[in-house]
Amino acid sequence: MSVLQCGYGEVPGQHYLPSSPKTVTWGRLPTSATEPVLEVASGSTVTIDTVSHEGLMEDQGRDPAAFWADLDVGTDAVLLDAIDIAREAQHYRGLDGPHVVTGPIQVDGARPGDILRVEYLELRPRVPYGLVSSRHGRGALPGELPVDQDGSLTDRYSQFCAVDVAAGRAVMRYGAGREITFPIAPFMGLTGITPVGDKALNTVPPGAFGGNLDVRDLVAGTALYLPVQIPGAGFYTGDPHFAQGHGEVSLTALEASLRTTVRLTVLSADVAAPLGAGTGGPFGETPEHWIAVGLHNDLDEAMRLAVREALRVLGQVRDVPLMVAYSYLSAAADFVVSQVVDDVKGVHCLIRKRDFPAW
Repeated sequence: MSVLQCGYGEVPGQHYLPSSPKTVTWGRLPTSATEPVLEVASGSTVTIDTVSHEGLMEDQGRDPAAFWADLDVGTDAVLLDAIDIAREAQHYRGLDGPHVVTGPIQVDGARPGDILRVEYLELRPRVPYGLVSSRHGRGALPGELPVDQDGSLTDRYSQFCAVDVAAGRAVMRYGAGREITFPIAPFMGLTGITPVGDKALNTVPPGAFGGNLDVRDLVAGTALYLPVQIPGAGFYTGDPHFAQGHGEVSLTALEASLRTTVRLTVLSADVAAPLGAGTGGPFGETPEHWIAVGLHNDLDEAMRLAVREALRVLGQVRDVPLMVAYSYLSAAADFVVSQVVDDVKGVHCLIRKRDFPAW
């Protein structure tokens, strides 16, 4: 595939937003005082060139061209916007999160109490490679992994993956001629609206505003519903992924940059309610499922919150009595761990729509 540099190639959206030092915040979310980098009408489509943080980080040299060259990626395959961001954007190691966040986008007419529907129309890889990382004693096994070749604890491990975009497969090589191949399913790890407050929040923990949810089911053709916190919503996105396992146990997914096209639509709470969206936090929808989300520092509590949210959804969209819904969830719904690595952990429930015939 050809590399999708900013400003080149097909742009499906009505609006185009590149990532640059002027349009991103690195490691912190926007606040209500952050000037919008784009203003759109409700229902507009926007194509955003998102940038992965892998290859930009301080422990990787903050020099994407040199970092990827060490992994045999040619200079012409390195994204120029990534180079610019690494060189010019403000980022404080140890204080800020890793994610490059593009936005905020003001959506005209959005007010607190409304719901912003984010429809993922297209998620196109910008490069034919990516990285999976484990670092800083984080991940599901802190203190045990990562280790170096002699088994000693190390600060960082990165696994390069070549990607055949046309075939939709990634290749992870190890040893002499050995490899693992797996399918890619691109999605945005971080999508949110600007939270209330003057303090710029770290990008790592998700919350009622969305953010770093890492729900891998939100691929092209799905939607995320977010309760608007401030006038204009202040939409942003980042942390693009090519693939992720539920749990994201080593710390990252297969991280790589995407050209992402979304439709941003403001819905009143009354209009959004029959669709399953609520005002308490993020809610997802695919053609096959409603997705109820639970978020908490404690994984057990995240599970309980996901169950309560799933009960709310079933009562709201199909008027299912509480104990009937509870029984159904136990018999037929899938509760999966979204991620265990973002301080605030996530559990989401996949509720099959086909089990509930339309009235």
